[in-house]
Amino acid sequence: MREYLPILIMGAIIGTFTVLFIVLWSVVKRRKDVYSTDRHMRDGEILSRLSKYAKPFWKQFLLVLFIMLASIAYSLISPVLVGRIEELIKADFPLEKLWSMVAVYAALLVVSMVCTYFESIILQKVGQKILSNLRQDLFTHIESLSHDQLNNIPVGKLVTRVTNDTNAISMMFTNILVNMVRNVFILFGVLGAMLMVNYALTLMVLCFVPFLVLFTVIFRKLTRRAFRRVKDCTTDINTYLSENLSGIKITQVFNREQAKMDDFLQRSDALKKARQQQMYVFGIFRPTVYMLFISSVMCLFYVGSRGYIHNTVFLGQTITSGTVVTFYLYISKFFDPIQTLAEQFNMLQSAFASAEKIFAVFDMAPELVDEPDAIELDHIEGEIEFKDVWFAYEPGEWVLKGVSFHVAPRQTVALVGSTGSGKSTILSLICRNYDIQKGQILIDGIDIRHIKIASLRRHFGQMLQDVFLFSGTIRSNIVLREEGFTDEQIWQACRYVNADRFINKLDGGLDEIVRERGNNFSAGQRQLLSFARTVIHRPEVMILDEATANIDTETEILIQESLEKMKNIGTMLIVAHRLSTIQHADNIILLSHGEILEQGTHQQLLHQHGRYYKLYMLQYETREKMGA
Repeated sequence: MREYLPILIMGAIIGTFTVLFIVLWSVVKRRKDVYSTDRHMRDGEILSRLSKYAKPFWKQFLLVLFIMLASIAYSLISPVLVGRIEELIKADFPLEKLWSMVAVYAALLVVSMVCTYFESIILQKVGQKILSNLRQDLFTHIESLSHDQLNNIPVGKLVTRVTNDTNAISMMFTNILVNMVRNVFILFGVLGAMLMVNYALTLMVLCFVPFLVLFTVIFRKLTRRAFRRVKDCTTDINTYLSENLSGIKITQVFNREQAKMDDFLQRSDALKKARQQQMYVFGIFRPTVYMLFISSVMCLFYVGSRGYIHNTVFLGQTITSGTVVTFYLYISKFFDPIQTLAEQFNMLQSAFASAEKIFAVFDMAPELVDEPDAIELDHIEGEIEFKDVWFAYEPGEWVLKGVSFHVAPRQTVALVGSTGSGKSTILSLICRNYDIQKGQILIDGIDIRHIKIASLRRHFGQMLQDVFLFSGTIRSNIVLREEGFTDEQIWQACRYVNADRFINKLDGGLDEIVRERGNNFSAGQRQLLSFARTVIHRPEVMILDEATANIDTETEILIQESLEKMKNIGTMLIVAHRLSTIQHADNIILLSHGEILEQGTHQQLLHQHGRYYKLYMLQYETREKMGA
């Protein structure tokens, strides 16, 4: 009975860890991914989709494989050499033979270190190239999404996909996959070497493998769930930060810091719990593997010492002291890769969870795509026509109802009406930011759906109420980092729209630094820069959506002068609430609830004494009262 005591103790320990895994499995399985809306992918699907990024570098990966095989030789041969040295030390041996064995051992070690160095260098270079290609494809795909799709995706979520998640995938190519392949080779190589040295002791070690496989399968399921939850919580907190840091001034104005802090702490606590769950899973798996390693070593020492001391045969195999030492080292090399595989498997699950998130973005097909026979337009005259256009952002909720009008080339047309009447929607539809449900929109007599989207938008220049300036300089914001514009062309555009008046007063001139969103410039200055940005690209059609709103009187006068000049460039469409700013338009279209009520020149509409007349008189009386 005493002979079987170690085996009974090991069985009790293994059974305890098995119960722990089952309990942990049931806890994790009950938890729901409350933040996740992405579909779950199989490992094979993820690897298949990632392989297209690795395929161009197959030569480098093949070279790494050969280098890896050379470095693995050290792991397979060194235990045999150590066992031989141990037996030589005990026996009567020539010293030269010992030194030759030590020299071979040292040579193998040096070769292994050199191979590992070159392997790491090659993998890092390849991994960064793969990461760059993946990030570029992801950003290009995001740019291809429609306005409607982008409006439904939080900015923080997209930032997380392009940064955090791509970095996790980079680790998979530079470290995880190759080292997993190395460890698999080592496992099978060590197993083969153990069978050659002593198959009886090898069979004893293999008794622990079923438990190892069981724990690994459970661990794989648990870690994928845990990492999905971590990724979802990370995305949620990044999204929250992106939105609230952008609007932190509003939070401070309304004294809502504590409320926002409570919301942030709630999300932070969810991320903390997700990471804790991930650590619990890994914290049980690694000790379990180490426990199996110690159990196999104890069995080796027990069986090996009995066989060596009593000079007995174990399953038909004799056991020497060198055999025990060799097997101890082989067992270490057998379980070390498994423990390393646990860590790498941990990171692999993280990479797979990130890949699921990235491919969820890739799987969002752009709503607006070019038709197969779409054409390029090198130049347009600027003729625009709406024919019975119906449009709704949500099915059944019509924003435009049978809108029809015509804009002649180089004509200035103003769209007026109450908020929600469809003015800005018309401007978005002309640039094909959205597709209409019924009707036609024609540019120079061509349906815009038959024109390539990039070609169509190239002929439009948009000046919006909320001007967006990028971090950089005034120069980069005017040319939008497009090469080819000279300083004289930039200054000419600035003078054309009166932006030179304030730029000349700046210390840096065109090279003056623009902070995030241009918050170091006034609303009027940002608007003048947007005018210069439009003029320098010479569009045939210019769109102004409330471009004169929320600016001071002095700047408004400069902008009005600029608008008069810009009318000579091409067709102009203006959305304005101030009727005084569009009195000289060639045609004024009054919209209400998605329908055209009146259209004509300023004087024609006043003579009709309709809705436009009442709106104009209301604004006129308001100005008179304010002036009084």
